[in-house]
Amino acid sequence: MKNILIKIFASGFGTGYSPFASGTTGTLVGVALFFLLPPKYVLHTAVVIFMAGVYISTEAEKIYGKKDSGKIVIDEIAGYLFSMAFMPQNLLFAAAGFFLFRLFDVWKPSPAREAQELKGGWGVMTDDLIAGVYTNLTMWVIILLLKFSGIT
Repeated sequence: MKNILIKIFASGFGTGYSPFASGTTGTLVGVALFFLLPPKYVLHTAVVIFMAGVYISTEAEKIYGKKDSGKIVIDEIAGYLFSMAFMPQNLLFAAAGFFLFRLFDVWKPSPAREAQELKGGWGVMTDDLIAGVYTNLTMWVIILLLKFSGIT
């Protein structure tokens, strides 16, 4: 039963089994959570999922027999929620956050790439946390540039 629950949560309720772009598919669970959560709980939820995800993805790596298996997408869910902390809950911001997060998650600018080398679930989760922080900061820079340019 424990292994079944680990697989369910690690795979983002099965989205990690998508035959095409499982990380992108898993991120959509984060998008759904973003819209379901009260805005003030987005960051709290990201932290809880991150902490649980360290344990869950450590165990999932053992089950799948592979470091950071593509079936593990709990990291994308937490990372996306970090991306969206303190952002307006609307489709424009959700979409911008989605595309920027996927860009940073695939690109893995330093120190995200190095974070993957951390042991077990820490490596699985931390690179996505960093991608989420980069996304959040990028979105705030864009918001401020638009505001100060008089466009908004």
